Amino acid sequence: MPAAQMLWEPPNVKQTQMYAFKKHIEWNYNVSLDGYAALHQWSIDNIPQFWEEVWEWTDRPVVASRKWDKIPTAHSGRPPRSVGVDHVGKRYLVNALLMNNVAATDDMMHHISFNMVIVIDLTVPMQAIPAWFEGARLNWAENMLRPEFRTSGKVALIQVVEPEPAAPLSYTQLSYASLYSIVHSTSLALSARGIQAGDILGYYGPTSLASVVFCLAATSLGAIWSSAASDFGSKGVLERFEQFGDKLFGIVCVDGVRYNGKRIDQRKKVNEVLEGLQKNRGGRALPVILVDYLQEGLPEPIEEGWMSESMLRSEGEELKSKAAMDFYQTSFDHPLWVLFSSGTTGKPKPIVHRSGGMLLQSKKEHIIHGDLSENDVFFYYTTPGWMMYNYLISGLQTGATVIVYDGSPLWKPELLWRMADELAVTIFGTSAKYIDVLSKGYAPNQHFKLAALRQVLSTGSPLKPESFVWVYENIKKDILLGSITGGELSAMVWLVSLVSGVDDCGLKTGTDICSLFAGHNAMLPVYEGEIQSLGLGMAVESYSEDGKSLPRGKQGELVCTKPFPCMPVYFWNDEGNARYHASYFDKFEGVWAHGDFCIITPSQKGNGGGLLMLGRSDGVGNPSGVRFGSSEIYEVMDTFPSSIILDALVVGQKTQGSADERVLLFVKVASGQVLTNELVKEIKLKIRSARSARHVPERIIEVKDVPYTINGKKVEIPIKKLLSGAPLNSINFATLSNPECLEEYVQLGQKLRAEVA
Repeated sequence: MPAAQMLWEPPNVKQTQMYAFKKHIEWNYNVSLDGYAALHQWSIDNIPQFWEEVWEWTDRPVVASRKWDKIPTAHSGRPPRSVGVDHVGKRYLVNALLMNNVAATDDMMHHISFNMVIVIDLTVPMQAIPAWFEGARLNWAENMLRPEFRTSGKVALIQVVEPEPAAPLSYTQLSYASLYSIVHSTSLALSARGIQAGDILGYYGPTSLASVVFCLAATSLGAIWSSAASDFGSKGVLERFEQFGDKLFGIVCVDGVRYNGKRIDQRKKVNEVLEGLQKNRGGRALPVILVDYLQEGLPEPIEEGWMSESMLRSEGEELKSKAAMDFYQTSFDHPLWVLFSSGTTGKPKPIVHRSGGMLLQSKKEHIIHGDLSENDVFFYYTTPGWMMYNYLISGLQTGATVIVYDGSPLWKPELLWRMADELAVTIFGTSAKYIDVLSKGYAPNQHFKLAALRQVLSTGSPLKPESFVWVYENIKKDILLGSITGGELSAMVWLVSLVSGVDDCGLKTGTDICSLFAGHNAMLPVYEGEIQSLGLGMAVESYSEDGKSLPRGKQGELVCTKPFPCMPVYFWNDEGNARYHASYFDKFEGVWAHGDFCIITPSQKGNGGGLLMLGRSDGVGNPSGVRFGSSEIYEVMDTFPSSIILDALVVGQKTQGSADERVLLFVKVASGQVLTNELVKEIKLKIRSARSARHVPERIIEVKDVPYTINGKKVEIPIKKLLSGAPLNSINFATLSNPECLEEYVQLGQKLRAEVA
């Protein structure tokens, strides 16, 4: 494949955390690493050592009351710092290069004694979900409220809420000292009301100061956090929270939100969720904490059994003494939060993430990969229903100022950029679709200087090559543009159709791992259209359908071949880990595969290869045995003006009695437009010219609407099933934002099946 154009180079590689980390590894392990590619290879060849180094990295190692287990053993010469082990009680083996490059032998086991430490047992198969850092005791919230920040007047959080139509932006700030104090009071009050380690605190509301406070307070007690966005319907929230049963301690909610210039009351939806939950609990009431979010005053009295956030905090203040906050010490693998899959063909999967894994992975991504520090002002547009919220608030561990924004990103396009300019935002996070919509009519650098801005992050659905160029021409030239990617396709529902005629703002994020397989890298150049690099410690490869590793530049299934600490610890209520294994380990034996199609590009300037995301592998077209991703078609369709084509959906349809399939393209045209023969010819010609003859759909069909999940994901696989004859009741309507459009596809399926019979 042709080399991509370089758009940016780091001005001083030697000042990056990644460079410092590379030099540290070279010194500590007596190795020479020629660039990032060599460092990445070392990190996946030496899994235990690498993750121990992440734990200890910089002047802020992980805050823990106890490090991991140490094992008495023996070795001749300089001991390694970390090891993997074989089965418990048997001989312990060094699973990577020793610091003096001498392998541990049986004879050496009788020499000088010293302690080795267990990071991971590498003999445990990946699909068995190995434990990490056994014996360690820590608390995730304690690492967000680090001791050195707790008395600091530095701003920790800034809340920005979409203003009233005629009002200016306003900001609410909390210092690290104030945040610590409020979290302390809230945790004391929650504890007094009976929440315990392992209980779940649910949240149903917007990205806000209150959401961060309750997340930190709950997890400081060893409780588990699970949040749903305020734009979720009540049925979708119920389907999530009801899976927790009696482990759900209570729900935090808000009185209302402002979105797209409108005030939206939330209490009716909350009551609907509560009614459903209480039926499942035999009528027993569930504690509800109501936040006066709109600052309009709560009704008196509020609902029976509900209490206000201010009342709860007052209870905590009365319990507070001069003693420091007591952070419950958990194991590394203790559940931290539960995220949910989209659940289009069943109930959303409750994915449980471990405390230590979330801490180490975010530390690696924020600090080592991204250079995030206490000097930064970090913003990401997200909602509490998606993992970028978790990614954002994890930035507190660096001492950075974190901005939480609630409202529409495109109601008034200048709002986010005015905020970025006024608050001196250094890292601005958004989505590929937002950039695409913005490029059609708004150039931030024509209105604001954005002097402090040094990074723009995009969770790619995927970020198109021309969007890379647009960012450098219309936002800022001297920035790192980092496209990042994780697990399942997931997206924020940005209701931008009222503003732009676009129905989604797709966000490619890692719900499955609540982090990244590949992403930004402050040490490396940015190439047009590419995710910069594979993540350290992530043994990512591209596999063929028969499970063989593919060379750089070839399309294949994105896999991870070695364990990593942000693997989910389990799925909630998943006996024998059956759903877990079906989700990640059914495709290839002993290798993680979550269903993404990709290309790992040839290495340039020592980056080891960038990454191109091509869509879901189970939604890939496969005509005549030639596989390609749906994003390859969507990128071409996006070149049509919204005055002609509003949206499109591409799926494959199996031909009867054959392994072959044909490609179907469903097109939603703009109001007043018709899918004429001339337009069909133009679409086919554009796809053929931009891609290949094999990419050209056999059938292009006009539809009234394209189905989306409530989190903004195009519904490809369920439509593929409906077209194959699956009944309509096999689709979970509660997960869809526009389920009424499915009937049209059922009717089309009858005709389309007859064509290939």
